[in-house]
Amino acid sequence: MSTDRLIYLPLGGAGEIGMNCYVYGYGPKDAERLIVVDLGVAFPDMDGTPGVDLIFADIEWLEDRADRLDGIFITHAHEDHVGAVGHLWSRLRAPVYCRPFTGNIARRKMEEQGQPEDEVRIVQPWPEAVQAGPFRVSFLPMSHSIPETSALVIDSPAGRVVHSGDFKLDETPLVGEPFNPDLWAEVARPGVRALVCDSTNVMSPNPGRSEATLGPALEQLVASSAGMVVATTFASNVARVRTLAQAGKAAGRSVVLLGRAMRRMVTAAVDTGVLQDFPATVPVEDCGQIPRENLMLIVTGSQGERRAASAQLARGKYLGVEMKEGDLFLFSSKTIPGNERDVLRIINALSERGVDVVDDSAGIYHVSGHANRPDLQRMHRLMTPQFLIPMHGEHRHLREHVKLGAESGIKGVLAPNGTMVDLAGNAPRVVDYVDTGRTYLDGTVQIGAMDGVVRDRIRMALNGQIVITLIMDENDEPLGEPWCEIMGLPKVGRSRAPLTDVLEHDLDQFLGRADDDVLVDDDKLTEGLRRAARNTANAEIGRKPEVTVVISRLVV
Repeated sequence: MSTDRLIYLPLGGAGEIGMNCYVYGYGPKDAERLIVVDLGVAFPDMDGTPGVDLIFADIEWLEDRADRLDGIFITHAHEDHVGAVGHLWSRLRAPVYCRPFTGNIARRKMEEQGQPEDEVRIVQPWPEAVQAGPFRVSFLPMSHSIPETSALVIDSPAGRVVHSGDFKLDETPLVGEPFNPDLWAEVARPGVRALVCDSTNVMSPNPGRSEATLGPALEQLVASSAGMVVATTFASNVARVRTLAQAGKAAGRSVVLLGRAMRRMVTAAVDTGVLQDFPATVPVEDCGQIPRENLMLIVTGSQGERRAASAQLARGKYLGVEMKEGDLFLFSSKTIPGNERDVLRIINALSERGVDVVDDSAGIYHVSGHANRPDLQRMHRLMTPQFLIPMHGEHRHLREHVKLGAESGIKGVLAPNGTMVDLAGNAPRVVDYVDTGRTYLDGTVQIGAMDGVVRDRIRMALNGQIVITLIMDENDEPLGEPWCEIMGLPKVGRSRAPLTDVLEHDLDQFLGRADDDVLVDDDKLTEGLRRAARNTANAEIGRKPEVTVVISRLVV
């Protein structure tokens, strides 16, 4: 009897939306050969990660075993699946496998980070396969909200695993491959040991709708608008971008693509042959010569991103274009949880300009790219897996998906990030827990979530900052009074005097009382000044700021 293990280990994306990174391994315990599925990013927010540019899964566990890594497989080109490839590849140095459209995006990301583009290797779909150590991996076409999305068929000596990736059961997706139940039945026929399955919409009770159902409603909306029409959607959803462009063309409008990501995705889709018959567009520079009622803009920023085109238009003129009273702004998208405040900020700013804003609260102008509850049940019946492992969802989604599988008699295991599951036996077994976390891209530097950088930034944002400068003479006596600079604090406190004056007076009083052993010891002096400043600030403004003390000593 073999003692080799078939392990599954999520490092990101299980228990959260985004930052997808999944590890599979086969072999003896602690000597398994490994593959990785997806290297994605999550996006920061000002509340929890101020100043951070991107968030990656912590891959330290994987980096320590990089000599056992035989390949990185990318299911599709959404940022939460491919966005970290360029940033993390140098720590793993394994070949990256993906399909042509995804490869176009992945190569650009490698190039941007100075990594070798030729490490991205293009693979054709099932039945073509890649041999990566003990694994034979095939890309199985599936419909989603971006072209060439694929599930992965992962064959090993312990059996077949199907990693669904993100998917919906759309047989008329307009762009990209339709869901083909016969093809999936063919894959399931030899038997599926484990289905590792998207859980995003497990709470949604109704079957998912096709992308093809949106055209008539969008055409009617655009045709009925008297002013300029601006629509935003996910730039990667090139099927939706084409449908919006066709609606504009049908209404006799000139179509403009606004936003670098929008143009990049459409170009990649055209270059790789997945997007055809896209309506002609005009450059934004020509908008001034076209009557407003004849313009249709398709723009980035559906999630309220501050630097995207939607937010720029809401704040004022952008690239010569300005929204005015009587114009229409359409959100052909779903607001991702956590982005509601940013989206509402844009909606209200547009409303103040007299712009009519239409969102998808009625479910008319957007369809999800993820399988709903009945679709997941259909997938369970189609695959008839021995085990079910929910992934890609918040913890509540994973837990609910385990329950849904149990309704069909499928053994499931709840495996959030860091949970190592052995799939080789008659039931999935949790065999280990791995410390997982996050890595932040802060400017050009990657920092750990526990490094304290972001924590200190949050503390400064919440509490303000005082910088104290003190010069000590050669006799270890203060040379004049200490002086203070304040940031993020009121200039006047309860005493009605300038806060810096009160601080400097109290710090001078502290120095006058300090013993000689404090004055000669920089550590003791720094701590004393810090405490005195925080006490004074608390008395004056009811807040204890962060304090930085700079001591300079004159040397004879």
